[in-house]
Amino acid sequence: MNQIISIDHSLFRFFNSGISNSFFDLIMPLIRFGPIWIPLYVFFGVFLVYNFKLKGLYIILFGALAVLVCDQFCASLIKPFVHRLRPCYDPDLTGQVRLLLSSCGGQFSFPSNHAANHFTVAVFLISIMPHSIKWLKPLLLTWAFSIAFAQVYVGVHFPLDVICGAIIGSMIGTILAASCKNIMKIDLDLEMEQKGDLHD
Repeated sequence: MNQIISIDHSLFRFFNSGISNSFFDLIMPLIRFGPIWIPLYVFFGVFLVYNFKLKGLYIILFGALAVLVCDQFCASLIKPFVHRLRPCYDPDLTGQVRLLLSSCGGQFSFPSNHAANHFTVAVFLISIMPHSIKWLKPLLLTWAFSIAFAQVYVGVHFPLDVICGAIIGSMIGTILAASCKNIMKIDLDLEMEQKGDLHD
C-alpha cells in the first residue's frame, strides 16, 4: 500500500506541477466548474424529451437518480470510511501543491465525487442512448476524463482518487441505465429504427 501511495504522490506532482503551463492554468479550473456545463445538460434533456417524449423524461429522472446515488455513496459512505486527506491538506505534500482554486474544499479526497458523478452521467448516457449516434461515446468519455484530470491538475485530488471515482461512477451509471431499460421497457435503438421505417 505504501508503494501505491508513493506512486500516486509522484503522479500527482507530475500532473499538478510537472506539466503546468499558462493555458492549462486558465482552462482547468473552468473545466471542473459545474455550471459551465449547463448548456450540455440542457441539450441532452431537450434531445431526449423532444425525440422520445415520456420515455425521455424517464431517462432524465433515472439519470438524476444515478448521480444522486453515486454522490451519496462516495461522499457519505466511502470518504468518511477511508479518511484520505486531499493533497492540499496532506502533511507529506506541504509546500508542494499548486492549488489553483480559492478553496481546497472538504478535508477528504477519496474518491473524487467530481470524477464519479461525471462518469456516472457519461456511462449512463452511453449505455442508454441509441448506438447509431456514433459521436456520443467519444464526446462523453472525453468530457468526463477532462473533468477528472482537471481535479488533479488544480490540486484538489490525487490520480487514484479520480481513477477510483471513474470506476465507481461507471459501474453505477451502467447499473442504473440497465435498470431504466428494464423497468421502463426502454430501447432507444428500436425507437430510432421504427422512426426510420416511418420516414422510408
